[in-house]
Amino acid sequence: MKHTGRAFWIDSPGRGGIRDVSLPEPGEGEVLVRTLYSGVSRGTETLVFRGGVPESQHTAMRAPFQEGDFPGPVKYGYLSVGVVEEGPEALTGRTVFCLYPHQTRYVVPVSAVTPVPDTVPAERAVLAGTVETAVNALWDAAPLIGDRIAVVGGGMVGSSVAALLARFPGVRVQLVDADPGRADIAKALGVGFASPEDALGECDLVVHASATEQGLARSLELLTAEGTVLELSWYGDRKVSLPLGEAFHSRRLVIRSSQVGTVSPARPDRTYADRLALALDLLADPALDALVTGESAFEDLPDVLPRLASGEIPALCHRVRYDQSA
Repeated sequence: MKHTGRAFWIDSPGRGGIRDVSLPEPGEGEVLVRTLYSGVSRGTETLVFRGGVPESQHTAMRAPFQEGDFPGPVKYGYLSVGVVEEGPEALTGRTVFCLYPHQTRYVVPVSAVTPVPDTVPAERAVLAGTVETAVNALWDAAPLIGDRIAVVGGGMVGSSVAALLARFPGVRVQLVDADPGRADIAKALGVGFASPEDALGECDLVVHASATEQGLARSLELLTAEGTVLELSWYGDRKVSLPLGEAFHSRRLVIRSSQVGTVSPARPDRTYADRLALALDLLADPALDALVTGESAFEDLPDVLPRLASGEIPALCHRVRYDQSA
């Protein structure tokens, strides 16, 4: 029986469509997955949709199962949850997570899928890739008991970091965002909330995820002496100016990058698979449902992506629902 599927492609910056695809027969060590849900990470994916990936980063920004090239045509995405229809007996019928673009069915190596724990509903498992980013960031940041911490930028990544920090004993965590509507998300995650002008200072650590010049500058202002800003934002092809005069040197401040493409060197004994499995385990917490702020059908993606990119739909993670009978 020949398997087919349908996939969302970015045809050119700002414009996408759905294409029919022919799938290979799964071979030894491969699985056929029928998608239940996928997720759109608004920051990275809408930047890709707008054609904002700089040429120098075309290789670094490739998703594991991307087809085509930036700026387009390109099939891009990395938050997919589905059920294994064909494959090894131990996986057949299991719900799995895969770093795959938006597509109704696909064939991948067994090593590319991670079983979703029974404690995690498929609807929430689309957050695994973003929670994995947060895990890596906190491995890099290494917060300590009693730290005073701000997370500047309450988008999908920033909120995921805040959600994990809420579990750390004795820390003061504040989610900082210019959108007052993010206060409800902070409350659901169990952390404090403040606007940028009202944020608490003297922070030992600030995790910056707003992808704005103003947010990064404010992050530096919130630090105590010898404090660190962990930079998670992806700016694409935009230039950023920073106030590195003033007290930057006298207070010995640090700006450090973190990127999920490499497992944190602070955990040399952990693999990518270990990190993703941990992220899925952490998703047993129902508080993380607050990060999914919208849902639409797969067939609507060509209309939904432009609205996500423009901000008309103010999503954190936008979940894509697939026809369960397909």
